[in-house]
Amino acid sequence: MGKNEFLTPKAIANRIKAKGLQKLRWYCQMCQKQCRDENGFKCHCMSESHQRQMQVFGQNPNRIIDGYSEEFEQAFLEHMKRSHRFSRIAATVVYNEYIADRHHIHMNSTQWATLTEFVKYLGRTGKCKVEETPKGWFITYIDRDSETLFKEKMKNKRIRADLAEEEKQEREIKKQIERAEQLMPAGNESGDGNEQEVQEKRLFEKSEEKIKLSLGSSSKSNLKEEGSRVVFDDAEHETKSDKGSKGSGKMGSSVLDELMREEEKAKERSNRKDYWLCEGIIVKVMSRALAEKGYYKQKGMVRKVIDKYVGEIEMLESKHVLRIDQEELETVIPQIGVLVRIVNGAYRGSNARLLAVDTDKFCAKVQIEKGIYDGRVIKAVEYEDICKLAQ
Repeated sequence: MGKNEFLTPKAIANRIKAKGLQKLRWYCQMCQKQCRDENGFKCHCMSESHQRQMQVFGQNPNRIIDGYSEEFEQAFLEHMKRSHRFSRIAATVVYNEYIADRHHIHMNSTQWATLTEFVKYLGRTGKCKVEETPKGWFITYIDRDSETLFKEKMKNKRIRADLAEEEKQEREIKKQIERAEQLMPAGNESGDGNEQEVQEKRLFEKSEEKIKLSLGSSSKSNLKEEGSRVVFDDAEHETKSDKGSKGSGKMGSSVLDELMREEEKAKERSNRKDYWLCEGIIVKVMSRALAEKGYYKQKGMVRKVIDKYVGEIEMLESKHVLRIDQEELETVIPQIGVLVRIVNGAYRGSNARLLAVDTDKFCAKVQIEKGIYDGRVIKAVEYEDICKLAQ
């Protein structure tokens, strides 16, 4: 038996010594070899394989060092993102956790000679918040993830949309009042002055409380019933005036239409979210990263929603279960007459039947089934707001 065979005590001792981390100055990054002492490192430096690697390094040293530096920085920040994403922690603690993997990129192969230089670099480039304290350097990870940026962007977009909607509502109210004043006959200005004030007051209170419109003897509305639903339409909505005042009837009808539009807008604002996944719908996988596995543009059913934005998808063909972010999913538009789920907007969560599809405007016409809005027809719903229901 040889001196250092596999099961000899010497060979076992050598393997035990090689398991843990060794000194950084005796590690050769080019050869990815760790030596246990100075003599071993010296022998390695004189070996033929090391000399060949150094010739390769000598041809373009800056490019190799920059490559190692970039890999070291990415791995360090990835560890920060996973383990200490929202906490302030000592740089030495993070570094010791990072080098626990013996196959990491070592700092002696990068452009930074010490950890302090690397921490200052992270602070200068804005990738981490750096603080120098009597106990040492402390760092805080700055989250610049695409998902976080997207959520912030959507939040700002909603705020701007709400402000624009409020301004638009104010302009519509002013136009409605002006239109009502123009339609009001001159002879009825004195007799119906109180009624006009009441109508204006109701218009201004629309955003603060729920308005119950009661048009008494001055104007009555005829609502046509179709089965179990009530359809409000300008052609079918006629008004009668006991006083014989035409302008007063038109104003009552326009006020009712305005209130209905405001109710729709209020529901749209309250139910419009930046997440739309829900259980029981059919979605299409649009992740190119999964193209090699054969899942690209394949359909699956959402079995479970995790943290609002991630879905547990069961593929229809292979029955495999994947976890995919909603950014890499797309809604499915079925054939006309099939049930769909409204996943976003004013009627979010309602089931509806697809009546028609407008491919030019990328919207669809649906009729809600069941619930308090049973029978209501929505003429233009965007493709992103409806999705096919699983049978």
